[in-house]
Amino acid sequence: MLVTGLLDNPLLGLDDPSLPDAMLAYLYVVGAAADLGDQATEIRARVQDRAPELRGWTVEYVSADEDGRARMWQDGTGLGELVLDQAALACFDVVPVLLQRTLPYLASERARRRTCAAAAVGALARHPAASAQRSELLKQLKSMALAADSSYDLATMVIAIGHLGGDTRPWLTDPHAGVRVCAALAPDLAGNDTAEHVLMELERSPQAFSKSFGDMAPPLQLQSQSLQDLLAGRRAS
Repeated sequence: MLVTGLLDNPLLGLDDPSLPDAMLAYLYVVGAAADLGDQATEIRARVQDRAPELRGWTVEYVSADEDGRARMWQDGTGLGELVLDQAALACFDVVPVLLQRTLPYLASERARRRTCAAAAVGALARHPAASAQRSELLKQLKSMALAADSSYDLATMVIAIGHLGGDTRPWLTDPHAGVRVCAALAPDLAGNDTAEHVLMELERSPQAFSKSFGDMAPPLQLQSQSLQDLLAGRRAS
């Protein structure tokens, strides 16, 4: 909640206009970590009666040295994994609030801020509580994509559309290689012949994708996971 509070602070970004963009990018990461889907109920059941144990494990972990921390992860209790589950659940529970605080930035005057907000919304709106909003959000994201000023912004928005189950097929034949790949990565296009062809081309020449955005990093949704891992996950699903 600290991040969203700072986002609303009119003083933020006066010296560095990119700071709000970075915070919106961080909210994408939170949304991705909190994308528990149907697992949330099961995780809640696992951790709800073990709060004292998990708190004790965390306190001990923070105070331990590097060797001690390594031993704690291998102690056979599984408490470390439960601590991570607990943290993901905490993110999951706050996502509806984060989404509502993020939505106004879809209409920002700054193109890059709109793009970062779109990425964040693409992750946050996967929360079950946002199911009723998803259709309207997809319309808004599609409108933003059609008006995007750059291929980088368009690619980021196309990924967000795919994350929310929107139709990314119109961009499978985009002139820009990076946009085509981002469209093909949409989960709902697994098995689509055109999408699979685009991804096969990517596997043959992964550098073409990186070079397609010039000196810029890939769209922020792809910065925490290699393309090889993404493709492997796609094949596994």
